[in-house]
Amino acid sequence: MKLSSQRILIIGGGFSGMAAAIELRKQGAQVDLVEIDPGWRSYGAGISLGAATLRAFGRLGILDAFLAQGHGADGVNLHLPTGELIATLPTPRLARADVPGEGAIMRPVLARILADATRAAGAHVRLGCTFTAIEQEADGVQVSFTDGQRLRYDLVVGADGLYSKVRAAVFEDAPKPRYSGQAVWRAVLPCPPEITRATMWLGPQIKPGVNPVSKTEMYLFVTEPRATNDYVDPSTFADRLRGLLDGFSAPTLRGIRDQIGADSQIVFRPLEGLLMPRPWSRGRVVLIGDTVHATTPHLASGACIGIEDALVLADELGRVADVPAALAAFEARRWDRCRMVVENSARLGVIEIDGGDKEEHSRIMRESLMALAQPI
Repeated sequence: MKLSSQRILIIGGGFSGMAAAIELRKQGAQVDLVEIDPGWRSYGAGISLGAATLRAFGRLGILDAFLAQGHGADGVNLHLPTGELIATLPTPRLARADVPGEGAIMRPVLARILADATRAAGAHVRLGCTFTAIEQEADGVQVSFTDGQRLRYDLVVGADGLYSKVRAAVFEDAPKPRYSGQAVWRAVLPCPPEITRATMWLGPQIKPGVNPVSKTEMYLFVTEPRATNDYVDPSTFADRLRGLLDGFSAPTLRGIRDQIGADSQIVFRPLEGLLMPRPWSRGRVVLIGDTVHATTPHLASGACIGIEDALVLADELGRVADVPAALAAFEARRWDRCRMVVENSARLGVIEIDGGDKEEHSRIMRESLMALAQPI
């Protein structure tokens, strides 16, 4: 069956789900996307993006919108806590010769760019809606929805994130998300003139960093070890975040610390991960993105590999008429790359928690970025 004659349901309106809707519509598929949040909101502060992500934006057709509303630069600066520059990691230009090799943007801004592109592609979006039952048939899937509809699809794509209801419904024995022993703090702040690219300060266990998200703003991210995943009172966020930076004497970072106040937009998130063993599909239901490979942010590649999933899935469905064969080919192309990102990110977190070997940390980052530069 040609992709242009197939009806496909995407459950979840995050980055990977929207990317799948855009790419599948390009090939003529009829696409429904359901998102449980009636406001289609994206929470969080900034998001850092590597060259492979910008390359994927080029294929999606949103690269120019990102460049207009986010920030691009070349290289990642690594500093000692006292401020001395110890290395600049190269970031190859993969998207176009005139497009920098890394960047950042406010997460809600990127979500809006993708949502506009999803609707412009012609996907049928239903908000405030999700599934209540998924029933497999020999050559299709019957899906019941919370709005009372019951519809038949040739393929269902589960893209509903780390706590996926699709994964739980279709793969009863799937692993659960696991806490990493580390948390990340993020805050949106004015960008000082000396910060022009992603910059990090490597403390023994605490790792702060900043990345511009526009011409005037940046986001601060700070990872810290936390043995248990306990509740943190939001009224203490500003004091706690400033306290994490007390051990850093770098002048730029001291100035950033002094900007953090009670009115600062601060997000705290315990870091969890998941790598679901193969297979990632059962019958005519396939999982993509954080649903099967949720990674910690150490390589700034979680959004990247989820969006790449969408591109590869559309490739294989367009290339192979048989849906199960296309899903198997999709999974074969994605497994090693996604596993690398999840496992290497987790290892970087362990090194940071233990105050481990900085040379190993730098080597893993360098090798991972080189691997991500390879074609998908």
